[in-house]
Amino acid sequence: MGIFGKKTSRNVAKDRLKLVLIHDRANCSSEILEMIKTDILHVINKYMEVEEQGLEVKIGTTRSDRSNTQVPVLYANIPIRNMRNAGVKHY
Repeated sequence: MGIFGKKTSRNVAKDRLKLVLIHDRANCSSEILEMIKTDILHVINKYMEVEEQGLEVKIGTTRSDRSNTQVPVLYANIPIRNMRNAGVKHY
């Protein structure tokens, strides 16, 4: 990080390269990631109002407990504005 907490261009480039490598290893193109993001939004919008501009979907890696190898994982950060009551059955 640079002064005032801003990332330097070197760190930004490094982060972008990490994402490209992770996506490549997970065999997931940016187009597929966008399709996943759209599908997630479509489903979640049934139940809650979300901040679409703040939605982040990433593919990363984590160590598997069973095989002790790196495996791809999907991370989603979805800012919620409000919960919807539509579709909730009241008994």
